[in-house]
Amino acid sequence: MPFKIIASQCTGCSACELECPNVAISEKGGTFVIDPKKCTECIGHFDEPQCVAVCPVDNTCVLDPSLPRSQARA
Repeated sequence: MPFKIIASQCTGCSACELECPNVAISEKGGTFVIDPKKCTECIGHFDEPQCVAVCPVDNTCVLDPSLPRSQARA
């Protein structure tokens, strides 16, 4: 499941955009969004998703249960 950003909680601080190793996060209408096609949950890069680690608002970057989990690449 790629992550998604809950727009109503996003402060627009841009911390997540700079930390995403997949360049999956971009600004849209004053908040940030995650491109699910690019999000790998930081698997293979970090022990925890960087958007979650740097977001100043708890539970703003969350797994999107409507999409399948990312798989580590061999």
